Amino acid sequence: MSQRHLHYSMIIEWSDEDQAYLVILPEWANSILMPATHGSTYSEAVQHGLEVLEMLVKDATQNGEPLPPPKVYA
Repeated sequence: MSQRHLHYSMIIEWSDEDQAYLVILPEWANSILMPATHGSTYSEAVQHGLEVLEMLVKDATQNGEPLPPPKVYA
């Protein structure tokens, strides 16, 4: 995956209800149901988030769909 695609945001929050870390991909919120994935540990949630992000970018690219612009924070 191109480095520019790694500039997408990931929000990881603990959920007492789910007893898991939930992963939200803000730039993709209009495309898929959130949370995008989860993990039982923070590290697992990050890994799963990256996997989902890679899949989303790959699918959009293969289907000729535009990628959402990455959010840029000053």
